[in-house]
Amino acid sequence: MSLTALLFGRRLASDEEEKEQIGPFSGVPVLGLDALASASYGPEAALTVLIPLGALGLRYIVPLSALVIALLTIVYVSYRQTIVAYPNGGGSYIVAKENLGTTAGLIAAAALLIDYVLNVAVAVSAGVGALVSAVPSLLPHTLGLCLAVLILLTAANLRGLRTAGLVFMAPTYAFLGCLFAVIAIGIGKTLLQGGHPTPVVAPPSGHAEASLGTASLWLLCHAFASGCTAMTGVEAVSNGVPAFRKPSSLQARRTLSYIVGSLGVLLAGIALLTRSYGITATEPGQTGYESILSQVVSAVVGRGPFYYATLSAVVAVLLLSANTSFADFPRLCQLLAIDRFLPEPFIHRGRRLAFSYGIGVLAGLSAILLVAFQGITDSLIPLFAVGAFLAFTMSQSGMVAHWRRVGGKRSGLHLAINATGATATAATLVVIIVSKFTEGAWISSLLVLTAFLTFRGVRRHYDRLDAEVRTHEPLDLSPPPPPLVVVPVRRWDLVTQNGLRFALQLSPDVYALQVLLDDPRVEDLSREWPALVEEPAKQKGLTPPRLVVVRSRYRRLFRPLLRFVATVARAHPDRKVAVVVPEVVESRWYHYLLHNHTATILKWLLLFRGGKGVVIVNTPFYLHDAPKAA
Repeated sequence: MSLTALLFGRRLASDEEEKEQIGPFSGVPVLGLDALASASYGPEAALTVLIPLGALGLRYIVPLSALVIALLTIVYVSYRQTIVAYPNGGGSYIVAKENLGTTAGLIAAAALLIDYVLNVAVAVSAGVGALVSAVPSLLPHTLGLCLAVLILLTAANLRGLRTAGLVFMAPTYAFLGCLFAVIAIGIGKTLLQGGHPTPVVAPPSGHAEASLGTASLWLLCHAFASGCTAMTGVEAVSNGVPAFRKPSSLQARRTLSYIVGSLGVLLAGIALLTRSYGITATEPGQTGYESILSQVVSAVVGRGPFYYATLSAVVAVLLLSANTSFADFPRLCQLLAIDRFLPEPFIHRGRRLAFSYGIGVLAGLSAILLVAFQGITDSLIPLFAVGAFLAFTMSQSGMVAHWRRVGGKRSGLHLAINATGATATAATLVVIIVSKFTEGAWISSLLVLTAFLTFRGVRRHYDRLDAEVRTHEPLDLSPPPPPLVVVPVRRWDLVTQNGLRFALQLSPDVYALQVLLDDPRVEDLSREWPALVEEPAKQKGLTPPRLVVVRSRYRRLFRPLLRFVATVARAHPDRKVAVVVPEVVESRWYHYLLHNHTATILKWLLLFRGGKGVVIVNTPFYLHDAPKAA
């Protein structure tokens, strides 16, 4: 078995795609980890904003979480309708493009792609942050750990969706089971102790005494905007409907219900327990930092084995929650590439029927973000929610137009649901942009605009290409004049002979061009040329190749070659100039480390700077394996 097969599995045939499709049980870890894991940092983001209020901030976390859950419910009902209306994948791009026009679709696609990239960076960063919170000695290695996790996620997804689902299933359900147990125990203790349970381990009290006295509307809007990061990832199921087994729409709706139901329970439970146990946020990245989930679990059950099991599951899910983006980002890129708004390589699937090119690009962009922000979650979260809620809004607005256009039974009810979703998400988007503009929301807005302009630029290129090469004329078989052939030669050897023999089959007009540098091993061929080339050619009745020797005073090789080719092309504008490039092909890849790759560089230069009349012909000379020692 090759190393590639060992790492990424055997190559799958196209007709094996059904084996890679998933059901709800696998769909939750594949498409729901982003949404579920956001319960770990969404409430904490809101509480972090409320730090200036001290203990007073706790009275607002439950109503703020209730608003987020209400908004989540609206979006959930809306996306259930989208899945039914678009059983082949109802992502924001498709819905907006078909109902609001191409421009709206591209805005939605730009927002989604930016959101997916940010999700990978935020999820990996949050997971490593939770790990560092448990093991503070790892703090100096935060960035390295982030990049290592990113590499593992990339490798798992290159093996295909089914493999990713199986790998991530255990930590996902361990995460849900442990947190549901903590919430149930915590609420039970709260009820039994009259709403004021005694924590097993008291939470830090660093900000409990500090207070502004009252909460301004601006501060609450800011906290709500931060808490809305808990909703990111909800759209993933509607984007990934084709990944499910038949009937795909039913399977996708079930998966979405499981994900949103679980997320709602987590958000409500965490909010109630933080208020009941008096848990406030600590400053991220500062000494004494402890995540909200760590405080909640230790307050409810203490720091025994269950605490470490729960925190291990939380860390695992945070680290793996980027998988949602790895499932949807490549699919969205494929749709854009089919519509010619992204390069064609995004269309094609790799050895395991995964969109390998999209996975690689996502990993690369996420790595750049992690390096730029040094793997600190708090720096990335302000960029996060803009793309998600812009995509929500475009999708819901598109569905409103869809029901208006399609009509039919109960279309008025469906339209009202999606209109409510569009209004709610649009209002939330405005709050997020305004409240977080100076913290980084402007960067997300700029990135969305940049992505939109990139899509348009790619499409213009393909349209221009089609306009130049398209033809309906029959094949023109009128014989062209023979080309003028230029053969770059270094010295007299079998490689040069191979090139000259082929050149003489193309045309009687052959130039052999030798550029002399300061290499003492290379001699001027002028003296030996008549005996080596001219006489054998005349004996066969062929026109001998003409040798042109150029001495390069400044030791430049490529400029004299390109200048000579250009001179020949200008002198004969009615004929093609064929440059025959002799090249050695080694028997071992590592042998290429011993060569300067002159032929490869020359071919690239001729391709981009040679001109329209230049044709490049490669004449490879294959070396045999070295003989084994006796």
